[in-house]
Amino acid sequence: METSNLTVTSPNFTSRSLVSANNGFCLKSPPVLRQQRRKITVVKASVAAVDKKVALIRIGTRGSPLALAQAYETRDKLRASSSELAEEGAIEIVVIKTTGDKILSQPLADIGGKGLFTKEIDEALLNSEIDIAVHSMKDVPTYLPEKTILPCNLPREDVRDAFISLNATSLADLPAGSIVGTASLRRKSQLLHRYPSLSVLENFRGNVQTRLKKLNDGVVEATLLALAGLKRLNMTEHVSSILPIDDMLPAVAQGAIGIACRSDDDKMANYIAKLNHEETRLAVACERAFLLTLDGSCRTPIAGYACRDEDGNCLFRGLVASPDGTKVLETSRKGLYAYEDMILMGKDAGEELLSRAGPGFFDS
Repeated sequence: METSNLTVTSPNFTSRSLVSANNGFCLKSPPVLRQQRRKITVVKASVAAVDKKVALIRIGTRGSPLALAQAYETRDKLRASSSELAEEGAIEIVVIKTTGDKILSQPLADIGGKGLFTKEIDEALLNSEIDIAVHSMKDVPTYLPEKTILPCNLPREDVRDAFISLNATSLADLPAGSIVGTASLRRKSQLLHRYPSLSVLENFRGNVQTRLKKLNDGVVEATLLALAGLKRLNMTEHVSSILPIDDMLPAVAQGAIGIACRSDDDKMANYIAKLNHEETRLAVACERAFLLTLDGSCRTPIAGYACRDEDGNCLFRGLVASPDGTKVLETSRKGLYAYEDMILMGKDAGEELLSRAGPGFFDS
């Protein structure tokens, strides 16, 4: 196996390896959102008004338990931000089934990539069937649809991945030949790089509950899930252990929620601007600049994470890998925690790894 790790220096920022979570790596855990019973409206191709009272804001979301938890978190923050939105019926949750939710038998890359979890919601937004859209930021393509903006990120949850198994407490405890279920090439490549004796069941798709059921049914010996989702669902009791950042660099924008609206809708833009967490927005922008430079897709193992260090600077760490995990390239950056500097860091890190990877790197 080949591992390469390079650090560089530029006029605007310096490069260095980052410390792990146990040594002060930047991680924050906002309060867990607990689920409650709530009434929702479900739509597929189009959105039909069912409430007699016209809502001031219609929130578009996917229908998975995690997506709904994120929509409810957004709703609760909107209610707290404005007295008119706190009134009964002022906010409506509109569930939209996306292509990615309907087709579970194929890998995402084979049916069109990450945009499959946002396309139908974006269309509803552009058609004025909803007023704002709530997305998991790691599902959002690097290019937004025309006439839409995404100016708001809620405070980020824990970015790390969780290891879940009925028989082992960590990846290191799994016997050789054990099968780990994950649909993520990022997780697969990093897992196989560190534990080549393990096997990966690909296309291990479905919502959190579906994947945990497959684990309980013995389809796999273990799985890896985003800790952020488990926290938002109040399901952390299933976690066997949490993977350190050094062992499993997270996906770009993992743990971040984004809220989009139409670019000409100043009223909605003002509503959601009150919810924006600027530290999260800048970190996500840095990571997405890295992803955009690499032209990343669901076929490409890419990881990236930006955070603020104890001195208030931005620390960024990026990784690309061959799908089989035999080759991993990493780099890191340090610079001012400011938008332009962080965009430059992300782009520069991406350009470096593109150059080092060379043609055919992702075909392994």
